[in-house]
Amino acid sequence: MLRNLLLLVGGIGLSAAPLMAQTPSIQNTNSGTDKFAQLGTELPTPNTFRTASGAPGSQYWQQRADYDIKVRLDDEKQAISGSEDITYTNLSPDVLTYLWVQLDQNIYDKNSMTTSTQTAELQPRMSFGAMDYLARADFDGGFKIESVKQKGGKALPHVVNHTMMRVDLPQPLQPKQSFTFSIVYRYNINDVLKLGGRSGYEYFTEDKNYLYEIAQFYPRMAVYDDVNGWQHKQFLGSGEFALPFGNYKVSITAPADHVVGATGTLQNPDQVLSATQRKRLAQATDANKPVVIVTQAEAEQAEKGRAKGTKTWNFAAKNVRDFAFASSRKFIWDAMGLKIEGKPIVAMSYYPKEGNPLWGQYSTESVAHTLKTYSKRTIPYQYPVAISVHGPIGGMEYPMLSFNGYRPEKDGTYSANTKYGLISVIIHEVGHNFFPMIVNSDERQWTWMDEGLNTFMQYLSEQEWERNYPSRRGEPAKMVDYMRMDKSLQTPIMTNSESVLQLGNNAYGKPATGLNILRETIMGRELFDYAFQEYARRWAYKHPTPADFFRTMEDASGVDLDWFWRGWFYTNDRTDLAIEGVKWYTVDSKNPEIENARKRQELNAEPKTLSQQRNLQDIKRTLVDDKPGLKDFYNSYDPIATTEADKQRYQEYVKKLKPEQQKRLNEGLHFYEVGLRNIGGLVMPVIVQMTYEDGKQEVVNIPAEIWRRNNEQVTKVFVTDKPVVAFTLDPFLQTADTDLSNNAYPRKLAPSRFELFEQQQRTQPNPMQQQPSATQPVPASSGATGGGTN
Repeated sequence: MLRNLLLLVGGIGLSAAPLMAQTPSIQNTNSGTDKFAQLGTELPTPNTFRTASGAPGSQYWQQRADYDIKVRLDDEKQAISGSEDITYTNLSPDVLTYLWVQLDQNIYDKNSMTTSTQTAELQPRMSFGAMDYLARADFDGGFKIESVKQKGGKALPHVVNHTMMRVDLPQPLQPKQSFTFSIVYRYNINDVLKLGGRSGYEYFTEDKNYLYEIAQFYPRMAVYDDVNGWQHKQFLGSGEFALPFGNYKVSITAPADHVVGATGTLQNPDQVLSATQRKRLAQATDANKPVVIVTQAEAEQAEKGRAKGTKTWNFAAKNVRDFAFASSRKFIWDAMGLKIEGKPIVAMSYYPKEGNPLWGQYSTESVAHTLKTYSKRTIPYQYPVAISVHGPIGGMEYPMLSFNGYRPEKDGTYSANTKYGLISVIIHEVGHNFFPMIVNSDERQWTWMDEGLNTFMQYLSEQEWERNYPSRRGEPAKMVDYMRMDKSLQTPIMTNSESVLQLGNNAYGKPATGLNILRETIMGRELFDYAFQEYARRWAYKHPTPADFFRTMEDASGVDLDWFWRGWFYTNDRTDLAIEGVKWYTVDSKNPEIENARKRQELNAEPKTLSQQRNLQDIKRTLVDDKPGLKDFYNSYDPIATTEADKQRYQEYVKKLKPEQQKRLNEGLHFYEVGLRNIGGLVMPVIVQMTYEDGKQEVVNIPAEIWRRNNEQVTKVFVTDKPVVAFTLDPFLQTADTDLSNNAYPRKLAPSRFELFEQQQRTQPNPMQQQPSATQPVPASSGATGGGTN
């Protein structure tokens, strides 16, 4: 049992016992080191818009953009044409003379900055897919802006700057005023399987049908806020979208035999759905398992036809930051109902037959599970629907709707990776409804604020799906390979989205791992869960920054985490804590009977030298054996025998001690001085597992502040009732330690394996074996026994 005793009683000596020594040199006091310095100037100065606590200030404001959109899907030309009325409300204290609009589809413009700055290397062998991607400049997919007009029809001056368009206002827009203008536009839809992207189509050669997943399909308002002014960084492909909230009315005209799913609620079901479909949809709203609204048989029948007419689907969405839709005659559609704090919500899925049986079994259930688990840990889901769509896009999120990949083999079978990959991507993309669709962070600047937080929540949700769910990210051990990489291959988490190296590891995995370490090791679940939920509450339907997150987590928990944000988010330091040495001490009891017996035991345990061992064999008799007269007092004297004088001195010593000192003297405690070194540079809590002589174990958790006076090396004294035979750091893999070989004392050998194989000589292929027409009979005069080659 570890004793809570770190100061030694005056006058009691400590005697060393032989559990190996060698600790670090005397500890320096480096109070000026920077690992525990407060972030201070790294964070923006608090003000009336954003407080030092991390909460929105009393004068916090944000802009609003409402949309009325009419869009047409051309299934013959794979093109979009549309018009929109945007009502922009200036809720800032500033006067605006122009507005910035995002034209994200312009990454497919022939003069795209994305294409011109794309780097690549040519290989001796190139796939057709790689060539299609390299040749993407041949595809003209950028917005064609046909007009920009103010209400009443007067043209507005505007300038397109790659993926941004400045619209000059006819007169300054004052605070609390609104301005309505319209844009007419069109563009060609990209083939996702060839050109990639977050929006586009997939063509199915077997039935000659298209499946469309459409987003970024309309010019969208950029964010104007108190932090950046206009957020008009160019969209280069990685940094996603910063958008204001507003209400949407969207009319989608598509082929009459298409099924359309979209953000928001359908406003005209009587015009676009059959009576049977409406009845099934009504049943689904109260069902506890998915109800099929459009069956696979119905979808397969629709695949065979080509409607000449069109239908217009009308949708409405309130207080959302974006809008997306999907359309195809291939869609199967199912749905089920659930309630979040009494509010009815419908979970839905749209997918082609190629997704079954996997999608019919797991998609909508995954949607519902995500809403329940995320709502429990953040804020209740408030939107009326949540949708998962299967198509060519592996994973992308929009309010109430997400695009997800993974499909079974053509025979309907699938691997475990495919099954869990599907469930995970749906949890992740539907989870994005919370981060950043509701807690609306700036994805263009900080990918980690939506992807990292959402990946962490995804991990928690996966673990509630089934016991021992095979989560790819979340556990600290999953990040070790990345964190031990050469630092030149990494960037700090606090790096702009377009400049991040290894986006998956940096913006998804590492932030999620850091949050898990905070929850399990640094803060504990109770403090972390409250603070994380408070962040979601404070910033729901608002625009938070990293500082707002960092400050809220500290403010709501009472835990100083500046050292963690600094190390984990602002640097590429890694975790590598090591035990450098252990010294074992016991108390010198001064009792000659006890101490002399211990000395005799140690003396008897000392190894015989090689010479001593051989002398026992070679020297049969010594001179003193032959001449006993040479012996004197010292030949029979025992220096560690206990005498009466020794006992008397001990009794006199004990009489001088206070009762509590007498008790301490005879407790039989064990003192261990453990040398610890921070090799990786990242300060972390020290989790020490002690294994006792009797086989029992105990774990001690020491806060990271142990490193506050010396960031590189410290010594720690442990006091126990029983002898310790081994010390181990981070026994449960809590801190993403990148080198476990130095975590144990005594050192443990890590087993590994090598493979034996039979050496074979490599030979070049025989060209004649490659070309049967080149094979000729061998002339008899050659001496060959056969009539041809082998």
